[in-house]
Amino acid sequence: MSERHLLLVLHDVAPQTWADYQRFVEMVDALGNVPITWLVVPDFHRRQPLTAHAELCRKLDARLARGDELALHGYHHDDDAAPPRTPRDWLMRRVYTREGEFYRLDQAQARQRLEQGMEVFRRCGWPLHGFVPPAWLMSEGTRLALRETPLRYTSDLRHLYRLPDFQAIDAPGLTWSARSRWRRGLSRLVCAGLAACHRRAPLLRLGLHPVDMRHDFSRRYWVELLVRLLEEGRQPLTKIGCLNRQSPQLPGAGA
Repeated sequence: MSERHLLLVLHDVAPQTWADYQRFVEMVDALGNVPITWLVVPDFHRRQPLTAHAELCRKLDARLARGDELALHGYHHDDDAAPPRTPRDWLMRRVYTREGEFYRLDQAQARQRLEQGMEVFRRCGWPLHGFVPPAWLMSEGTRLALRETPLRYTSDLRHLYRLPDFQAIDAPGLTWSARSRWRRGLSRLVCAGLAACHRRAPLLRLGLHPVDMRHDFSRRYWVELLVRLLEEGRQPLTKIGCLNRQSPQLPGAGA
């Protein structure tokens, strides 16, 4: 791919997190035509179903009308599986994250939650092309369940995957862990290094989270990085917009 592209992706979109993103999104909109992929959680932490929040649904309707994309991001965004039994499970589900909802689900469980999420999108009248598991963690059962759906893509931290065959497209992601001051400081250093390393990558993703927006330090970093990448000539796209431009036989992609 001769052009270089950029995907701006906002995670954990729900009634509880919408206000976190408002100021950032206003700054992005002021830059011009920068489409956003919004990762929508239908019932975030089981606290307020999206379908009960008509105002947010109207706002997401408006984002679609601007040319943005809405993608499914888990269902509860909460790991409610049995407690971890192995050191690896404990590391992944208690240290790395406590929100890997699809990390331990079997095929039937994953299929049920995917169907529930797709039904929410149908009820809202939103087109749905992709699914991103919370924390980018998915079980083998989830992978099998995704092959049975009409969804066109999923992703992890390094790739987009064209469904149903999980054909991988290189798409390195930049993201922060911003829950504490030391994490924000370390994330800035790591992210700057990765941005330099992937400067010539055909496709680059910025994966932002609500907690990033609660601190001027991290929010300012993302705005400045976005502006710099645009000035360097990267073309912003949604995930499905990017997939539609990609050839299935793109060099460097594989199953």
